[in-house]
Amino acid sequence: MKRRDFIAALGGAAAIPLAARAQQPAVPVVGFLHSSSATAYTGLVASFRKGLSETGYSEGQNVAIEFRWGEDRNERLPALAAELVQRPVAIIVTPGSTAATLAAKAATATIPIVFLSAVDPVKTGLVASLNRPGGNVTGVSDIGVQLAAKRLSLLHELRPGAARFGLLVNPGNPGITEPFVTEVQTAASVIGRQIEVVAARTDIDIDKAFATLVNKQADAFLVSTDALFVTRRVQLVTLAARYAMPAMYFRREFAEAGGLMSYGSNLADQFRQTGIYAGRILKGEKPADMPVVQPTRFELVINLPTARAIGIVVPPSLLARADEVIE
Repeated sequence: MKRRDFIAALGGAAAIPLAARAQQPAVPVVGFLHSSSATAYTGLVASFRKGLSETGYSEGQNVAIEFRWGEDRNERLPALAAELVQRPVAIIVTPGSTAATLAAKAATATIPIVFLSAVDPVKTGLVASLNRPGGNVTGVSDIGVQLAAKRLSLLHELRPGAARFGLLVNPGNPGITEPFVTEVQTAASVIGRQIEVVAARTDIDIDKAFATLVNKQADAFLVSTDALFVTRRVQLVTLAARYAMPAMYFRREFAEAGGLMSYGSNLADQFRQTGIYAGRILKGEKPADMPVVQPTRFELVINLPTARAIGIVVPPSLLARADEVIE
């Protein structure tokens, strides 16, 4: 064989693997958009990955995940959503952040979106109906806002003599704040109690909000369903203990951190469910045909050491209904 022919043959042989690799399908990319920070959601992201793995997808092997975190600044979310759309990603997931879901929906009408939201997805226009979403959006609704009245009822049972309840909300997230305030105020009017609404977006705001509640002589308070407050749960339970003010939270993580009482669905399981839905869509299912998942079980968690520390006697009726009592 002539030297020139040999080199040509060698070059052709070397090019075959390259061509074969070029023809292999690209690994799908999942865009993960959230209003909070990565450090606050490490465990929950692990639950999301677990859900993905249950459908056969493992990060670093046959799927990639692009994370975008708003760092508690909702005004950043539209730009972050646009980044994921331009990437482009195969799907966008927005677990536990209604503001992120709204930003993603505004950014694309074609890329599938899987949400985990505390607001009613039909009322907010995320989907046409729970059974038949009908567009590029589906996911999990934890009905956190709808549980506002129940949380107030439990807090009232704890403090039946209370005349005024405080309500801490995030003014930067009107999609949750406005319906949550309406739910609580409506429930309070039924039992003849007053609601003092205080707003906070920063650590300093939260300090001021507590001072306001003390000055207004609030007997107890609720925390609005908002990712912002999940990242500040240690600050919240510390201030509640300092002022000896009974509080009702929306996630068990607050009670585990020293909060008095929480009532809500299991967030880790819902992050897992968003992972399952994401995997099913990657396999070819259409969001329009995938019913919105709703929780069927809710957890009441009571922290007895905290109750004793602030001088509260928890009624036996509440203890009997608690799913978990932290001793």
